[in-house]
Amino acid sequence: MSTTITTTADGALPKKPNNYFDGLPVTGMHKSIFFIIMMAYFFEQMDNWNFNFISSAIFKSWNLPPSESNKAMSLILSWYFIGMTSGGFLGGVISDFIGRRKTFLFAIALFSSCSVINGLPIDSLPLFITARSLTGFGVFCLMVCSQTYIAEMAPAETRGKWQGLVAAVGFCVVPVIGFLCRLVVPLSPEAWRLIFYFGGSGFIGFVVAFIYLPESPRWLISRGRRDEAEALVRKITKQNIDLASVAEKTVPRNNVMETIYGMFTPAYIGRTLLLFLIFLCVTPAGFTFTTWTGKLLATIPLIDPASGEVVLNAVGEQVMLYDQATMLTIMTIITCGVPAGCFIASLFSDKGGRKIPLAVMFLLAGSAALLFSQFSTHIYLAALCGFLIAVFNMAGGFILFSYTAESYPTHMRNTATGTHNGLARLSVAGFQVVIPVILATFGGTVGLVNYDIPVIFKTCATLFILPVPFVLMFGRRTGGKSLEDIA
Repeated sequence: MSTTITTTADGALPKKPNNYFDGLPVTGMHKSIFFIIMMAYFFEQMDNWNFNFISSAIFKSWNLPPSESNKAMSLILSWYFIGMTSGGFLGGVISDFIGRRKTFLFAIALFSSCSVINGLPIDSLPLFITARSLTGFGVFCLMVCSQTYIAEMAPAETRGKWQGLVAAVGFCVVPVIGFLCRLVVPLSPEAWRLIFYFGGSGFIGFVVAFIYLPESPRWLISRGRRDEAEALVRKITKQNIDLASVAEKTVPRNNVMETIYGMFTPAYIGRTLLLFLIFLCVTPAGFTFTTWTGKLLATIPLIDPASGEVVLNAVGEQVMLYDQATMLTIMTIITCGVPAGCFIASLFSDKGGRKIPLAVMFLLAGSAALLFSQFSTHIYLAALCGFLIAVFNMAGGFILFSYTAESYPTHMRNTATGTHNGLARLSVAGFQVVIPVILATFGGTVGLVNYDIPVIFKTCATLFILPVPFVLMFGRRTGGKSLEDIA
């Protein structure tokens, strides 16, 4: 018995209604697109994490004492996160207006260029801070754009899985850059500059994305370009998809203020306030961990167990518990948790309606932070606890990215996502100013006890755990649903 397939006059298969990619298999072109995002994440996170590993070497080459280096680091990090804040706000707005693809390319070019500038042998703190701030802008502009782009390009059934898998592969650069710093930084007092120069390799990703990365069909529909959107979906899926029904439901793009106002209308205010709470708590906790751990480990003094006194070297300087090589080794082990956390997110993100794994991951991150505060002077336990913080922080973070992108319709998705992420980074910038005050007030070393790390990591633990009950009570189940149905 044979089956007859009717084609249209031009020989093509007849159109069938569908909601973009939902219910359809992931094709080879899909995977190629996700691979480009992986590359972008790889170069982006190289420029995002490099300063965390080499900050102590930078301040040493600048001949700054501990108190002055704390102030300098606070200033650099504050402006870096102000840059990220701007990248979150403006990146979302820009990509909603000019498209995901163009914004993606602009962001890669910006952070790659500014990383190279940071490595230049120019003794100018204002120039260093400016370039680092613009790096933050580009890094987070790309992150916000990528979150929305993956959500719009992946089938509903595996949206969280692909968010996590793409990040897991791309974020493998974090332990790689740690290992690279372990090899390069000890070579000379100025070797840290080479790490910034490596950041310029992001232009490789720029070229690949320029040639092969397509625009989001959902964005094309929001701009009234249905024919282009259908042609792109047909090219990716190898099926003749009719987007007429989703085009009719798509609300035209509002201006920025209308979108922000829309976040506080009765339909969205509940999810908006919950996301504000989550971002404003867990983002400062996560970034304090990633940016300050290496520097704090490098300032723990070595204590003579017999006398209880700080050990001094031949010239009367304090001997640190962890030398630079050991500190970088611990940090490299810790950062192996970054891709591991993204991979875990890919396994669990689509389960429990998104909100259950979100709550579990941040609860575990807070617990690991409490353990780190107790065992930071034990090299193996410190590395293990730090590794677990990185795992659960990254897993929760990327589940949160999916949850945020799913919480708003296409016409306001990127602006809303950028607003949440931008405010979160602004809170991190503000928190950097508070950290030196906390350290000066509650930190220091008394006898065998170092108070710097405990007070910081107990604060991080509190911030991780605080939003968990609210997520369980008020979070919405968004995993596995069509973006249009959720909106």
